[in-house]
Amino acid sequence: MNILLSCAIVATLLMVVIILLRWGRLRCQGTMPTSLFAFTAILFTSGLDVGLIMFPLGEFPVYAEESAYAFTNPLAIEFGFWGFLVWAFYFLTTFYFVIVEPRLKLFEIPAIKFINNLVIIGTCAFTGFLFLSYLPDYAQGISEPLRYGLTAAVVLLAVFSSSDVRYVKWLSIGSTWLFFALIGLLALNAGMGATAFSNSLVNLSGYFGNLHRFITPMSDYHAFYLFWWFSWSIMIGQFVARFVGGLSAWQLCLAMLVIPSIPIAIWFSVLYFYFEQALVLSGVLKLSMLVVGVIFVINSLDSLIRLYTTNLNFTVERFGFSPYIIGNWLLMYGLVLLFQFTPLKIEWIGLVVIGLYGAVSLLLLRHSARLVQPVLNDVDAGY
Repeated sequence: MNILLSCAIVATLLMVVIILLRWGRLRCQGTMPTSLFAFTAILFTSGLDVGLIMFPLGEFPVYAEESAYAFTNPLAIEFGFWGFLVWAFYFLTTFYFVIVEPRLKLFEIPAIKFINNLVIIGTCAFTGFLFLSYLPDYAQGISEPLRYGLTAAVVLLAVFSSSDVRYVKWLSIGSTWLFFALIGLLALNAGMGATAFSNSLVNLSGYFGNLHRFITPMSDYHAFYLFWWFSWSIMIGQFVARFVGGLSAWQLCLAMLVIPSIPIAIWFSVLYFYFEQALVLSGVLKLSMLVVGVIFVINSLDSLIRLYTTNLNFTVERFGFSPYIIGNWLLMYGLVLLFQFTPLKIEWIGLVVIGLYGAVSLLLLRHSARLVQPVLNDVDAGY
């Protein structure tokens, strides 16, 4: 399975290089263009969840001890699992849904459309299930009724936010500012000055100096992360493509790789200082992290709900506000509960998405003369 994953990653990155070399100057604009800040805020909060907030302090000790990660420091490993190069997956799919899909409409083919929406719905519910499962780790001592009640509330808020794309944008921008405030709060609490921050941040050079090691799985846990990025890539590309605001392809790629990686690098550097200094988080700080993490989960879920309801035309405009809220909440929360009785793994969803990549690629190759060449002519005319 890891061999297939490695081949898919190499093919994906190669396609990104081809796009940048051939159509790097092509202007990309979605159907609902926004400012660069709004676009990256939507991208950042939709493409990440509570794991960004809560996982690093538990993963740093593992990366410090296991031999698979001995070639660099834990901060560089953590950043490599979440930042920079892996965002190229999102760029590729965003470019496709801005430039290619409106012309070819391959995702309107019944079989592809069915699998695509099944993946979106399944991944959305699976994300809610993971939140339910890990909630006792995030909030130690939480009671069972509160755990299920909080998960139900998160799903309900996500469904409500998805009912209007303006709510999605406002929540994304607001949660981005909250994330920056959380970084400042933890840095201030630790007494982390500019020198200490710089000393922590410089550890990221261990990632860029070993960039080639992060392309293929270095461990089963790294493979889990890479499958997760693949499983989300088509969905996030579909969702954020509409918000692209007229950047050229190379600017879009640079923005998607660099801008989200900056807050991730800052956040991880602050947490790494806590790890190195063996600092203990107070109850207030843990609660603050949990609150921001919950909002990130809502951001992730609302974008996926908005996506599949648009694809399937299960919209507020068609059915009304109350049926939309009730129907989607029952579907999502019901699936979250059902996932407790299934052996589903994110690797399986990742394999299905890789299969979608392959199917779309074969269609492009098979019908290249009839379908692709007119698109390429349109693209070339867009310089």
